[in-house]
Amino acid sequence: MFADCTNLSTVYFKGSVPRIHSNVFAGDDKPVVYYLPGTTGWASVFDGRPAVLWNPQIQAPGFEGRPSQFGFALTGNSNLVVVVEASASLDSPVWVPLATNVLTGVPSAFSDSRWTNYPARFYRLRSP
Repeated sequence: MFADCTNLSTVYFKGSVPRIHSNVFAGDDKPVVYYLPGTTGWASVFDGRPAVLWNPQIQAPGFEGRPSQFGFALTGNSNLVVVVEASASLDSPVWVPLATNVLTGVPSAFSDSRWTNYPARFYRLRSP
């Protein structure tokens, strides 16, 4: 399936651990496998590759006492790469990437300096 894909660096699974033949990643020394919260059967290794829970979260808005800034903290497992996107509408969303963060296991600050340019601004997180 992925054998000898030497440039493969990440694999994301939406569901519980799949049944596979062994050596799916034969010859691949880079990939990290990510899985979502609420799925089952995962361990710290999947077919010889590290398996990591992809669990970034947005913490409550911050920057109290600084009304000209809007932001929040991102938390999650160390070394997760998370893209913060924004849209001015949820009716017809056009998501624009604003920042890419590598989480370190401690809250990471995100600030949107352009938030006042929009009547509304919605945020989401995605994998790269």
